[in-house]
Amino acid sequence: MSRGVRDMGPSPRLQPQYFITVFLCPRSLLCHPASTYPHLMPWGLHRYYGAGDLHFITCSCYQRQPLLGTARRRDLFLTVLERVRRHYRFVVVGYVVMPEHFHLLLSEPQGRTPSVVMQALKLGFARRVLAERKRRRNPAQGEMFEPSHHIWQARFYDFSVWSAKKQTEKLHYMHQNPVKRGLVESPELWRWSSYRMYAFAEADAVAVNHWVLKLKIRAPAA
Repeated sequence: MSRGVRDMGPSPRLQPQYFITVFLCPRSLLCHPASTYPHLMPWGLHRYYGAGDLHFITCSCYQRQPLLGTARRRDLFLTVLERVRRHYRFVVVGYVVMPEHFHLLLSEPQGRTPSVVMQALKLGFARRVLAERKRRRNPAQGEMFEPSHHIWQARFYDFSVWSAKKQTEKLHYMHQNPVKRGLVESPELWRWSSYRMYAFAEADAVAVNHWVLKLKIRAPAA
């Protein structure tokens, strides 16, 4: 039984579905304290799922290559992210796509784990990029000039976000990342992040803070 949902004792023959919709106010997150973040991708990670925390995820391109270095590639990544979000039914609280890595702040998907989401996201994007490379390959170049088939680093970094303070810290870090890197002068100029949704409530390629949950609750056995 989910918290906040009360069983009123329907007939045993019925199996009702409750649809709970919760919307967050994005402007309540505009005050962002400063934060820092490690740059290395740790190995031997222990992932803790099931507590209902948000997850701050970092994933790098293979050998930190700028495989997300073009607007077309970043647009493609956001398209894949939105498809994966809809399929696995999780909430994207914030994101930023950089030339050689990305950050996500997301909820746990219903019935799955963030690891499953990351596998689907990385694989979906990689398949499209590799298919594009194959179409553009010049057979006359031979195998010597064949680019690597690797798109992503094997692992990803996952930090559990359990408080509102940490949530705003991670959002601030993501939105300021392009500015600190010198890619733009202000965060609203980088369109591959969730900043403009928070600052101006603009629609985005990825539905941000779309807190719509479909919960199936079975009636108690007779």
